Amino acid sequence: MTHPDTMSGMVLTGHGGLDKLVWRTDLPLPVAGAGEVLIRVGAAAVNNTDVNTRTGWYSPKVRGDTSSGAAEGYAAGEGAEGSWSGEALAFPRIQGADCCGEIVAVGAGVDPSRIGERVLVRPMRPVDDGAKGMTVRTFGSERDGGFAEFTTAPSDDAIAVNSDLTDLELATFPCAFSTAEGMIQRCGLGAEKVLITGASGGVGSAAIQLARRRGAHVTAMTSPSKAAELRSLGAADILGRDEALPESAFDVVLDLVGGPRWPELIGTLRNGGRYVTSGAIAGPIVELDLRTLYLRDLSLLGSTYQPAKVFTDLVSYIEAGEIRPVVSATYPLRELRTAQEAFLAKSFVGKIGIEVAQQD
Repeated sequence: MTHPDTMSGMVLTGHGGLDKLVWRTDLPLPVAGAGEVLIRVGAAAVNNTDVNTRTGWYSPKVRGDTSSGAAEGYAAGEGAEGSWSGEALAFPRIQGADCCGEIVAVGAGVDPSRIGERVLVRPMRPVDDGAKGMTVRTFGSERDGGFAEFTTAPSDDAIAVNSDLTDLELATFPCAFSTAEGMIQRCGLGAEKVLITGASGGVGSAAIQLARRRGAHVTAMTSPSKAAELRSLGAADILGRDEALPESAFDVVLDLVGGPRWPELIGTLRNGGRYVTSGAIAGPIVELDLRTLYLRDLSLLGSTYQPAKVFTDLVSYIEAGEIRPVVSATYPLRELRTAQEAFLAKSFVGKIGIEVAQQD
């Protein structure tokens, strides 16, 4: 099978505003290295991590929320170590943590029978970083991702999927749902009472479905206008974002928000409860009274690293029809800037999909 020498894609040229996203039609076609596969990308989706990486929000010098600099970037993050791994990114970079596509070529050591497989790409790859322990390399951050017509991935990160869903529907699963499933597996959620913050976003709405799948009683924090949609996903109760929070009401808090109300979130936990976070859209700097932590026997958990089974479990749920995509809008890849502007408005539930195949 022959492939073109060049491809179209959206390139991130540095940390900063939306102007750092540049449409290119002359990108060199990537080549699958040893142990890798070449994927023709069918679809991708927009995630907070795409925006946060672009703006440089992951830099420890940035202390505010994710929205205030989401359009223009954060001056404190420019030139800083703005990636998940804590290492400076190489530019230009093709972002896109979500990817559904077809394997069209394989590198050395990969069975050629994989050509033609429809796959989802594992978005977060754990790496043993020696003395530092496990770190994460993110698809679309530490390596080029799904915002181009072709991409490469390690063969064991390209997971075959058998589903009647479209490429675009499937592309909304990898980053958000694996993040939510990673949080749920990290805290061992069962048939318990759980509070989910940021519940209308990609990870939050995924967490509702995945928690309900485990028999949990889900309370979702959201704006009243989105309550009905979240109930349809499995939320039993709704809390408004500005409502008073009940004390000692939940076994688990799955938090994507952080920010000024963080002590109140901790207060909603029962004694012995578990708090797990994988985001801080309202701000990363919070205040903790250590007496609350140890006198109430609470567990505070961060969740980025994912054992390999998290993603393969997710694919099995998709194939069994146990979870469903929530696609609020769709844009062609060349309109990624507009898609991110819509994403930043936060007026939707679920994910914004990106059509990649057959770009002009």
